[in-house]
Amino acid sequence: MFLLIDAVRIAFDIMYWLIIIRVLLSWIRHDPYQPIFRFIYEVTEVVLGPVRRFIPLRTMGIDFSPILALLLLQLIETLVISLLYNILF
Repeated sequence: MFLLIDAVRIAFDIMYWLIIIRVLLSWIRHDPYQPIFRFIYEVTEVVLGPVRRFIPLRTMGIDFSPILALLLLQLIETLVISLLYNILF
């Protein structure tokens, strides 16, 4: 039972770190065609794309969608973990 909850937490943690890595990559020059960079962009775009589509947070060349995405992921993680605790216990 705790294994499922731990797996959910790990999945959310991985997504947090991938978003943070993507933000850091946007500050440095890199080859976007490298497989690892493409993987990071494709995985994080699943979360960042809908945030950008519903709330255009790009002002003065700064994209605030990663900040909102991290906050939303934290909220969703809390809700999912709470639901799992209620269902399993």
